[in-house]
Amino acid sequence: MHPFTYTRVSDTREALNAGRHGGRYIAGGTTLVDLMRETVERPETLVDITGLPLDEITVTERGGLRVGALVTMSEAAAHAKVRTLYPVVSEALELSASAQLRNMATIGGNIMQRTRCTYFRDVTADCNKREPGSGCAALHGVNRTHAILGTSDACVATHPSDAAVALAALEARVHLLGPGGTRQVPFADFLLRPDSTPQREQALRKGELITAVEIPALPRPLRSGYLKVRDRQSYEFALTSAAVALHVRGGVIREAKVAAGGVGTVPWKLPAVEQHLVGERPSGALWSAAAANAADGARPLQHNRFKVELLKRTVERQLRIVGGTK
Repeated sequence: MHPFTYTRVSDTREALNAGRHGGRYIAGGTTLVDLMRETVERPETLVDITGLPLDEITVTERGGLRVGALVTMSEAAAHAKVRTLYPVVSEALELSASAQLRNMATIGGNIMQRTRCTYFRDVTADCNKREPGSGCAALHGVNRTHAILGTSDACVATHPSDAAVALAALEARVHLLGPGGTRQVPFADFLLRPDSTPQREQALRKGELITAVEIPALPRPLRSGYLKVRDRQSYEFALTSAAVALHVRGGVIREAKVAAGGVGTVPWKLPAVEQHLVGERPSGALWSAAAANAADGARPLQHNRFKVELLKRTVERQLRIVGGTK
């Protein structure tokens, strides 16, 4: 591990000042510390923000939820309002990692975590995320777990967060505080596709701090859930996953929110699936027809072509589970 300085802040003004001068924010540290050990990340200054008042979950004026950036994954998953209003979020959090990690990791850190691509974490391999312009070893390497959606010639790494898939499906917003004041960014715009600049992963400005993630109020009743398909049942990243939320009234689907994980360079919203569902009556035939659109635009690689069909089946299965029909 390379030498670094460590400072702990007690208020947001102090945090922003340190961030503006190049400090890296750290809370649970479950990702950043690992990357520092592997010398993938070499920050000169760590700014411990665990003392900031960003650890509450509150109901918004419109009936949504605002989850503080320092709320742990365990706290968010167990919160009564999260479990009642948005089971998809609770389920995604509980399927994300071991209990020990969930007790440490924060919501803000979870959506900021970097890819688990083995080439990114191997400092001897070519990786445009780690060293822009060096190339992407995964393109012609062992790419079974890599992305089939949102890829570019510069990067095919998947985003690892399960919770981010649920938040993308629900069209959450990220609250930010920076030297220029506060702003909100739609979740779909917060995490960036690689394009030609894969080293830039979030729409953060210099020194900005995540203060909260806001889940909007959605029509009731809302059925939702998260399905994760992986090589093993315990502590493994998704090959595919599906976050689904359906508002059904009068026997008709009035609103549908669907996103996929394990297949995209960012959590992948599925508008074609959503559009196929809205205005229709739940049925097995509908789930199958809608899920057929899940892999639209996919660009599979040599070793991950199976993800195209697996994604369709994952989405169909979760539509059946949430929709409540055979």
